[in-house]
Amino acid sequence: MHHVYSRSGVRVSFDSRGSGPPLVLLHGSFSDHRSNWEFVIDDLALHFSVIAVARRGRGETDATEGHALVDEADDALAVLASLGLPAFVLGHSYGAQVALSVAQRAPERVRGLVLYEPPTPRLVAGPTFARLEALAGNGDWGGFAWTFFADVLSVPIEELSALRASDSWASIVADAPASLGDLRALRRHAFDARAFARLTLPVRLQIGSESPRAFYVTDALAAALPDVRIEVLAGQAHEGMTTAPEQYVESVRRLLSPALSPA
Repeated sequence: MHHVYSRSGVRVSFDSRGSGPPLVLLHGSFSDHRSNWEFVIDDLALHFSVIAVARRGRGETDATEGHALVDEADDALAVLASLGLPAFVLGHSYGAQVALSVAQRAPERVRGLVLYEPPTPRLVAGPTFARLEALAGNGDWGGFAWTFFADVLSVPIEELSALRASDSWASIVADAPASLGDLRALRRHAFDARAFARLTLPVRLQIGSESPRAFYVTDALAAALPDVRIEVLAGQAHEGMTTAPEQYVESVRRLLSPALSPA
């Protein structure tokens, strides 16, 4: 792993592989810089220099409490600064909100954004969040993960039971404490799509055809951004890079195709 330090002194770690235009990956919650991208990173690295950032509490990045979403944007900006040239930034879920903040704070470091379902800060209702905090306080991280997927994301019980029985469940539960930090930061985050009306760099929005659009700010961004396009991932929900990796990689390549064309 590689390491840089953000301006607040947080050690930020990241993996790097591939060649081509730099593409910085910012993962979502209940995952890390490896598990979020494990089915797509090799194919992405055939076309890009892929830099997979470990957000706070993952990989060898420092774990902190009480941080804000913009603090994680500063972490990502430290990685971008270390590259020495502007990069494309791809964010999934909470990582997509971080990517937006990165572009707003330092647009000169970003060639373009690909955002897969950035969540609304109102994603978790107050009573549900209180239940999640209670489960966390009792150290019931399995119950925390189950409640989030069942009561927040409305994953069908049959699918959720299959997920709990799979090899992936252990890593999901292990990430729950860091994911609680994500949820706390998201609830405090002041998001207004109109704040991005002057962001002139290209922004490409991915959304699954099966996803509840009210959970995400995709449509609000599409109405506000000057250079924007939505691409729907047919048959997918919130985890297209896992459930349909070939489709997902092709979508990213298509959305960033101008950068892949010969000069």
